[in-house]
Formats: sequence, structure tokens, C-alpha cells
Amino acid sequence: MTAGSDSVLELLPMVYAAPNDALSRAEEVLGTDPSPLHASIAHQVIGIWQRDFGDLRIALTHLRRARDLAARADSAEREAEVLGTLGVALVHAGRTRQGLAAFERGVARGVGHTRARVLYLRAYVWWVLGHHPEALEDVRRAIAVLRQADDVIWTARALTLRATVHLALGAVERADADFTAAERLWETTGQEHDKADAVESRGLAKFRAGDIPAALRLLDEAEERYGKLGTPTFMLDIRRCEVLMAAGLAPEALAEADAAIGVLDGIGGQSTRKAELLLTAARAARLADDPNTAVARAATAVRLFAAQRRTWWETHARLVLTEARFTAGRSSGRLVAEAAAVAERLASFGSPSAPEASLLAGRIALALGWTEDAERHLAVAARSRRSGPPLARITGWAAQALRHRAAGSARGVLEACRRGLDVLDDHRMTLGASELRARATAQGAELAALAQQAALTAGAPRRLLVWSERWRATVLSAPPTRPPADPALLSDMTAFREIAARADAARMDGHPVLALEREQRRLEKEIRARTLHLRGDAAGDSRRFEPGPLLARLAETDGRLVELAVLDGRVHVLLCGEGRVRRFEAGTLAEAVREAEHVQAALRRLAHPGAESRLPIVEAAGRHLEQLLLGEAARHLGSGPVVVVPPGALHRVTWALLPSLRERVLSVSPSAGSWLRARETEPPREGRPVLVRGPGLATGGAEVPELSRHYGGSTVLEHDEACVPRVLEALDGAPLAHIAAHGTFRADSPLFSSLRMADGPLIVHDFERLARSPYRIILSSCDTARLASVGADELLGLVTALLPLGTAGVVASSAPVNDEAVVPLMLSLHKGLTAGLSLAEALRDARAALPGDALHQATGWAFAAFGSA
Repeated sequence: MTAGSDSVLELLPMVYAAPNDALSRAEEVLGTDPSPLHASIAHQVIGIWQRDFGDLRIALTHLRRARDLAARADSAEREAEVLGTLGVALVHAGRTRQGLAAFERGVARGVGHTRARVLYLRAYVWWVLGHHPEALEDVRRAIAVLRQADDVIWTARALTLRATVHLALGAVERADADFTAAERLWETTGQEHDKADAVESRGLAKFRAGDIPAALRLLDEAEERYGKLGTPTFMLDIRRCEVLMAAGLAPEALAEADAAIGVLDGIGGQSTRKAELLLTAARAARLADDPNTAVARAATAVRLFAAQRRTWWETHARLVLTEARFTAGRSSGRLVAEAAAVAERLASFGSPSAPEASLLAGRIALALGWTEDAERHLAVAARSRRSGPPLARITGWAAQALRHRAAGSARGVLEACRRGLDVLDDHRMTLGASELRARATAQGAELAALAQQAALTAGAPRRLLVWSERWRATVLSAPPTRPPADPALLSDMTAFREIAARADAARMDGHPVLALEREQRRLEKEIRARTLHLRGDAAGDSRRFEPGPLLARLAETDGRLVELAVLDGRVHVLLCGEGRVRRFEAGTLAEAVREAEHVQAALRRLAHPGAESRLPIVEAAGRHLEQLLLGEAARHLGSGPVVVVPPGALHRVTWALLPSLRERVLSVSPSAGSWLRARETEPPREGRPVLVRGPGLATGGAEVPELSRHYGGSTVLEHDEACVPRVLEALDGAPLAHIAAHGTFRADSPLFSSLRMADGPLIVHDFERLARSPYRIILSSCDTARLASVGADELLGLVTALLPLGTAGVVASSAPVNDEAVVPLMLSLHKGLTAGLSLAEALRDARAALPGDALHQATGWAFAAFGSA
């Protein structure tokens, strides 16, 4: 065999080592009048490239030509190999019958080593089609021969495939063993695309084992490797979307899946991948509370899978379609039968999704009042509560809770909910990023709601309080994992600040900012990805909330704590104080949210001079809000301090505007438990107050020079010294910090909410790098208390980033404020602190000291004290 022959034969392994180089060289071979054998190889290489990374129609043309040339070359081995490659392409094109027929001919034509490779390819196709037993049998036969032939590359591929099939069947340990063996083999080769695929597969295994941070890290690494090779990554897109959904990031998963579908359509890519992406998009839309989109995507996926004869996949798509229809408000006996049939088929496939389908059938039956049918289906779903990954066990406990509710056993409901939430607690604490911890709680929302409803039905306010606390603001029970001293992360954050500062300056000068915004978004994505990779390293607060310690603390000051719970759309007021917990019913959540938004709009107008005529409207709205949120409880608040614990949906309420709270010592807390923890936080024994003045304020932060004279020996950072590294250094462990800087709330990405410093934005991610945030912190600018409601009942933003890190109390604004009117409020506030008052006490007195005009009154109402200090 000549050197030229060797060069052509090297093209096939090269297509997964350096795909684009292999494509170019194959095209060069075809331009040299090659022999039928060499031309067959070149066409096969081009066909593989187009099949996996390009246009499937072009792929089929080249692979059929490769098959015909192999026959002309009178090489049965060559023909068998091409038939295997063609069979994969035909199946991906949705021509399943033709593809399987090509495999039959390929297996018959091949012998020994070649036949083993064709068997591997057929095993891959069986996996694509969802025929897992057949896939395992073919890959078993292939591995035995490939190992005997000492074919490292194809053995590693076969092990990776077998591991992937094991994962589809829920056999995580078997999959992990095969992935580990395959990885050892890949390290001895130069197959860069296969190596990237191995990293991607390990990410999938970590996900199936419940390790979301590791899964995201590995999938991002795989994406980087694919990027260097310049190849599309549709399978990676699907897997990443699965992980994002499990992490509570369903809207992102939907956007990524739809974007991948657009790219795939643009290049004429694989029909099989399109169906899988549609199924992924349907799942994401359902989890993102968009049932109509879920129905549309799932219905299209069902049609494609059926046409491709992919029963396993079609059945999974039918599960999503049935669930989306139920979520959209449809309930019927036919829907119960569809869900039950799907559950039966999934169980026959050995799919881990079978319990989910049984739970769905039980839910629909309960909605129709078919208790016997519901019990049968829920009993099947409940079996998964004892073993398997966390989300499967949570599904089982949800089914068990519904069984007990149907049977009228409140105790059984509460026990099932407790066990299910314990599973989710353990899973949540493996996540290092506060965003993931917060969003993961959505998985427990139904369990928490079932428990609250059981407590309400039992007429036990104390128990309702316990369950209201059980899944409220849990992200604050432990600080997020501190980002490591990662040079790449620190470099990205420095670059992000520089770009953001340049973009702000360009906007102010009226210059184009599109390129700067694009780079800022890229850096945000990098920073966020690195933080999502962090694994939890701290246990949550192991103490379960009990009303006794709370009531004892309140008794010390004759105080009251008002916790608002929302059940079936109505606000229930849990009034804690005088040694007891009482329940009052108030208005609807929807009406309260609307009224709170109207107040926000009115306060925005009052932040500018000349809007005095709107003050009576705002005050009237405050009275209406009090009826909606407190009802009769407003008459039982006593004369002492009040702590308000609202649900996430009501975090923007201006509580100081409510008549019964207006002249009180008032503080707000994300949960009763976090308020108790703040009360127990010890102030630092030493340290100096820190005063920071950022750029661009209308008054220039006029209160800061006054406060620097008020606090002798304070650390003052202004002008160029008010840069992020210097500010963070001063804030760490400070007894008191006052930051006068523009605040920006990012509803799209709350952990990029920021305070503007001299060198760019100080973001939430920066605060999370502190060993201990200031004991007390005052943020004197607009919107610094705005938060994003995520997960079950979690809040993300500047304030909630500080509370788990050692801050006992924060004063911040939940609405736009007038910079000039803020100055006297802040000076009065600090005067009260110097006199030994708490933040809430000092803020009450500072409001009372303001002039009585609309501008100053609105400014006072906009600020709230959070925590307890």
C-alpha cells in the first residue's frame, strides 16, 4: 500500500479528531481522479461531516455515492462500513425502515472487526430509536471483538455508547463505570472530537447522579472543546437544556432549545435532532409556565417521532403533551387514559420518567373526582420515593402526599411533604451558587403548598406558620459558596466592570453602545457560568423553625411579627405576638400586587417636584393596600415594633405607607427564621464605619461629607478611591457602611444588580466574595431594595445577598427617590444610630423629622429597614 493510500485511509479517524481538516482533505482527494476505493472513503468522510455538522440531504448524496463506489471497488469490507454510516444518516433523516435495512446488509457484508464497527453503529441507532435492549445487545457483541482487535478508538466509542444507554435506563453506576473506562482510553488518542464527546457524556452522568454544578462545568468544558473544533453541538444543547431545567432555569432552557432549532433548520440538519430539540423545548415551556407553547412544541415532536418510528421518544413526547394540556386547564377521562397508557409504556421501556406519568394520571383523576383511579395511579408513582435521583424521589413523595390528602389524612400529607422537602433540602445544599439554590426550590413548591393547605384545613395557625417558614427564603439559611480565587473569574469581573463603565459613559455622551453591550453580555455569561459551577460546601441551617423562640423574642419588646401566606390566591395573615399565633384572612394576592404596582408608579412621580397633587391618591392606595394585606389583623398590632414577612410576590410593597404601620418601628424580613438569625448576629467588636460616595449622583452624595464629620475616624472612599476592590476591602467585616451610589436592578439577571462605583458596577457576585459583609449597611439610592422573586418563594438581589453573609440589618429603597430629599433623611437616620437606636427605630424617627411636603414624605416611605439590627 502506498503512502498516498495511507493518507486516504487516515481520513476516517480524522473526521472525529479534526473534522474540518478531514473535510478539506477529502474534497482534495476527490479532485485528484482517485480510485473507486479512495473515492468511496472521501465521499464517506464528507457524508459523515455533513451528517453530523451540516446538511443531511448533502450527506445522503455523498454516502450513497460512497456505497456505490465501494461496490465498484469490489470490497465487501468497505461496502459494509459505508452501509453502517449510511444507515445512521437515514435514521437521522427520519427514514427509519431504510436505515435499518442498510444495517441488515452491512452486518451481512461485514466480518470480524468491520462487522463489530457496524454493530456499534446499529447499537447507536437503536439508542436513537429508544430500543435500549437491542442497543445493549449489539454494543455487547461489538465490544468483545473491538477489544480483541485492540481497537482503542472504537472500543472507547462503544463504551461511551453503552454508558449512555445505561443512563437512559436509570443505571447510573453502570454508566459511570463505562464512562470512566472510556475516558482512560480516550486519553491515549488524538481524537479531539471524541474527547469532547466524552466530557459531554461525563456531564450527563453527573446530572443523572444529581450533581448539577459538576454537570454544568463539564458541559461548558465540552462546549469549549467543540468550539475549538468549529463543530455544531446539538446533542450538547439538548443535554445542557436538561440540566438548566433541573436547576430551575426553564426560561433559559426554552430560549436555548429554540435557538438550536433555528440553527438546525438553517443548515438542513438531522430530523431526529430536531424532534429531540422540540421535545426539550416543550419540557422547558411547561416548566416555564407556558403550557400553550409546550403543547405546540410537544405535538410537533410527537408527529416527527412517530414518522421516524421512534416509539420510546414518541412516548416521552406524549407525556409532555398530556401534562401541558392538563396544565392548560383540560381535564377529561380521555386525558386520564392517555396519561395511564403513557405510564404503562414508559414502565415497559424501563424509563425513569414512568413515575412522573403515573403521578400525572393520578392528578387528572383527582381533578375529576375519580378517587379510586387516582389511588391506583398515585400508588404506582409513590414507589419512586424510596430510591433514585432526588427529583424522582420528590415525585414519589408528591404522589404519596396526594394519596394521603385524598384519604383525608392531614398527618400523612404533612409527613410526606416533610420527607419530600428533606430530599430537596439535601439536593439544594449541593449547589454552591445562591441563584441555583433559590431556583431549585421550585421543585418543592407543590409539597409546601399541600402542607400549608393541610395546616389551614386543620385550623392550626402555629402549624401553618411552621409550614409557611419551611420553604420560605431557604437560600438565606446558609451563605453561598465563596467563589475561589480563580484568576479567570477575577479577570472576567474586572473586564466586565470596565466594559460596563465604558457603556455607561457612551450612553451619557450619546455614542453607539451596541458592541459594548454585546461584550458585556458575553462577560456576564462567563461570570455566571463560573459561579454556577460551584458546589455547595456549607450545610444549611439544621434547626427547624419553631414558633416558641420567635414568640419569646417578640415578647422582649412587646413586638408583633406579621407573616403573610398565600393559599389558593388569597392572603392569610399570621399574626405572631403575645405568646400566640393568630390567623386572619385578607384580600386576594392578584389585587394586592396590582395595587402595589400602582403605588410604585405614583411614588416614581412623587420623586420629582411638582407632583404634590398625587399625594392624596398615594395615601388612599395605602389604605386600600392595608385592607388587602392585613385585613382585621391591622387592629391587633399592639403598640410595639412590627416585623413584616411578605411572600416573594409582595416584595415591592411600600410597607411604611400603610396607615397602621406608618408611625411604627417597622422592619421587613424575607422570613421569620432569617429575622431570628439576624437578631442573633453579633456585631463586630472593632472596626470603623465605612462611607462610600459613588459617581453621578445629583447631590454628589452630599450626606457623605457631613457623615464623615459625624463619625470621627471613619473610612471615606470617594472619587477614584471609590473603586470596587478598595470598597470591598473596606466593607469586609465593617460595623457600619453607608453607600451613596446609583443602584441598578437587573430583573433579567438579579445577581448582576449593582451599585455604580468609580471603576464600574459593584455587583451581587462581588458581595458574595466577602468573608463577612458589614453588620449594618445603608444604601441611600434608588431601587437598592428591589428583588426578583424566583423558585418557590425566594428573593434575589442586593439585600438578600447581604443577609446570609453576616449583615444583620439593611436600609434600602424599593422605589425611585429624589437624591436631594434623601440627604436630610440619611442625616437624621445616622443621628438616631449614634444615639443607640436600631435601624428600624432610627428610620422611623428620621421619617418623622422630614418636612411635610409630598417630595420628602414619598422619600421616607420608599425606604425600609430589612433584618434586625
